[in-house]
Amino acid sequence: MDAANLEPPLFLTGGGELAGLIARYDWSSTELGPIDQWPDHVKVATALMLRSQVPIVMLWGEPGFMVYNDAYSHFSGLRHPQLLGSEVRKGWPEVADFNDQVMTVCLAGGHLRFEDQELVLHRNNRAEQVWMNLDYSPLLDLNGRPVGVMAIVVETTAKVQALRKVHSERERMAQLFQQAPSFMTMLRGSAHLIELANPNYLQLVGHRDVIGKTVAQALPDAVEQGYLQWLDEVYASGQAHTARSARYATQTEPGGPIRTRYLDFVFQPLRNEAGQVDGIFVEGIDVTDRVQAELKRDSLATLGERLAALSTPGELAQAASEILGQALKASRAGYGSIDERGETLTVDRDWTAPGVATLVGAARWRDHGASIDRLQQGELIAIADVRLDARTASTAGALELQSARSLVHVPIMENGRLAAVCFVHCDRVREWEAHELDLIREVGQRTRVSVERARGHIALLESEARLREANETLEHKVEQRTAELMEIESHFRQAQKMEAIGQLTGGLAHDFNNLLGTISNSLQILKMRLAQGRTDGLERYIGMSEDSIRRAASLTHRLLAFSRRQTLDPKPIDANRLVQGMEDMIRRTMGPLIDIEVVGAGGLWLTKADASQLENSLLNLCINARDAMPQGGRLTIETANKWLDERAAGERDLPHGQYVSLCVTDTGTGMSADVIERIFDPFYTTKPLGMGTGMGLSMVYGFVRQSGGQVRVYSEVGMGTTMCLYLPRYTGPGIDDEEAPRPAPMQTGDGETVLVVEDEWGIRIMIEEVLTDSGYRVLTAETGPAAMKLLDSAARIDLLITDVGLPGGMNGRQVADAARIRRAGLKVLFITGYADNAAVGNGHLDPGMAVLTKPFEISALSSRVKALLSP
Repeated sequence: MDAANLEPPLFLTGGGELAGLIARYDWSSTELGPIDQWPDHVKVATALMLRSQVPIVMLWGEPGFMVYNDAYSHFSGLRHPQLLGSEVRKGWPEVADFNDQVMTVCLAGGHLRFEDQELVLHRNNRAEQVWMNLDYSPLLDLNGRPVGVMAIVVETTAKVQALRKVHSERERMAQLFQQAPSFMTMLRGSAHLIELANPNYLQLVGHRDVIGKTVAQALPDAVEQGYLQWLDEVYASGQAHTARSARYATQTEPGGPIRTRYLDFVFQPLRNEAGQVDGIFVEGIDVTDRVQAELKRDSLATLGERLAALSTPGELAQAASEILGQALKASRAGYGSIDERGETLTVDRDWTAPGVATLVGAARWRDHGASIDRLQQGELIAIADVRLDARTASTAGALELQSARSLVHVPIMENGRLAAVCFVHCDRVREWEAHELDLIREVGQRTRVSVERARGHIALLESEARLREANETLEHKVEQRTAELMEIESHFRQAQKMEAIGQLTGGLAHDFNNLLGTISNSLQILKMRLAQGRTDGLERYIGMSEDSIRRAASLTHRLLAFSRRQTLDPKPIDANRLVQGMEDMIRRTMGPLIDIEVVGAGGLWLTKADASQLENSLLNLCINARDAMPQGGRLTIETANKWLDERAAGERDLPHGQYVSLCVTDTGTGMSADVIERIFDPFYTTKPLGMGTGMGLSMVYGFVRQSGGQVRVYSEVGMGTTMCLYLPRYTGPGIDDEEAPRPAPMQTGDGETVLVVEDEWGIRIMIEEVLTDSGYRVLTAETGPAAMKLLDSAARIDLLITDVGLPGGMNGRQVADAARIRRAGLKVLFITGYADNAAVGNGHLDPGMAVLTKPFEISALSSRVKALLSP
């Protein structure tokens, strides 16, 4: 009968999908025989297996015929349903040996159990690495004889892989912990037991045995410095603690040397599952190098400022010693001169900590623990403990009485000879670090230079004084020499501006003579034609005179701008227009031996800077170029747009972006690398004495850097030099085109009273006539005191017009200020030959004040008066 048409046996009822498959399978080919003839022990075992949710397979007989449940079919993958009724060794050939052992053991009555057993199975037509928990038990017949094996199969692949991933992550984290560039440690409990510490942490604490100890036990030096208190606060509050540049003086053994480190770190509280703090994670980096560099930079900057403000050797030595002692937290620091033959040290001044005795005076140098022989050879002496060092062991007691348990002596050599010593003492054992020795050496060298300069200056003054006293017949020469020194000093104060003006004098005189000639000739022709009664064409000569006057005023304003007599501020600049405006002046300054070429870039961007300073910088570069070409040559002025990427900008020490370049190139002598390196130093010059202040390029560099730009030098000896100014592109509103001034209509008044104060008779009369013709009542005064009499009177005065430069002891600004005290709110118009606002209080004008620059148009005067008097 066909098994497919039979009703399933009752013991298979409720056995899921596999129950139907088992019922329909032809078991007659197996040792089990037809299903309706199965023994009771087989039926019972099958019924129990089918109802289990756990993957179970039964292996009957020595061949291990497979009978399994739904859960096992899912485990089997694509091997199901072919596995049903197959022999286990053939059904799973890839693990046949493993299953053979199972059958052998269990059919002999044994049991087997495997946890996370790794096997490679071909469940889905490919090899898979799997892990399983396997339980094998014998199946017994009614006589208690093993006739089969029951296998419970629970796959643990996901669990094993997850655990391996966790383990791998832990190993990776442990590796990161060990290899981290920062120092790390893990503290546990309120006593801060050190559980873990990476190599950088162990290096920080001197490789002491700290694991398993509390912070108090392992690091007493940290406890003394307050670190344990910070840990207690973090543990109690649950709030992290962060520190920057914290000082940690580590002493790895009692009485041993103290090494100072500076740390950036965080104490981060760790919480358990209940949310309670049960530990602290410590992480940080050693920033000692950064702090030391900052200390050296700040100390040397302070030293430079102090030395520049002092003049006597004693004051200089005292300032240097104080800065050095405080920076290094020493007990004593000083500077002394050496007498090599007498082996004596003379200390004019020193700095000492509270309670430490001074060493001022002269003493034998060997008594201070230094070998004069080594110092004479230029050897720096640094001793961490005078008791243990052979060079000082014999004098250790005396040195300790002088608070010098450790010391540094830096020789200052001059022409191969020991000239001075800079010394630092400390009252405790101290390992002197390289950056500290560098700082001491640098301070010593700078102090020596400053002291010797001061001594030289004093000697010069004393020599001049003796010379004046010794020979009265040389009084004239002494006065002449003093005048020269004062003139040099004045040149240094005025810097490069006055040097530039000196270069321009000849050209300006030539221009003014031409302009005056035009005015004079025009006036003579006007006079002659008026005498002849000829009035046609007079406007031409009047226009020529007016044009010459405007050009003269423009030259005057430019001269005043170069002398820094006008208010300066950054404004949008077209560099092409600026160069074009200066071209004539530059050509006159360069002379006939130098060819000049101007190459202006088309579509040049705007930049924003102080126009007068940029003009002066350009002129300065041109003058330097001229001086580098004594036999003549070619000067090229070139503008360009520059887009600097990060690399190009980095080479020029600029942010990347858009810039306008202004370059001056000459075919002169060029410069060596050593000269280029110092070219921007203040007072550095390669010109002969009296030919330059050494401030020109320093001022150019300072102006360009303050304007957000950079100066770059390209030069080779004998090949010429290119100096380029890079200024940031300006993208704001453009520059309004300049228009030729047009005469404004005359403005008339309404009978107001105007007081005119002007010492120049012609100008005073002209202003009086113009204002009178315009309907104003005019009072005049020639000096400040005369004007004050009118201001003190009861006369009505609506407007004060005053020249700035007045005789009689009061200038125009003083008159205006005094007038406003007497007549609050009085309107004031300054007229001046100086540039705009500079002559009336550094450009500061109160409301109701205005400035009119000479020479001025009559219409401009009437318009300005009308505007001031309008409500």
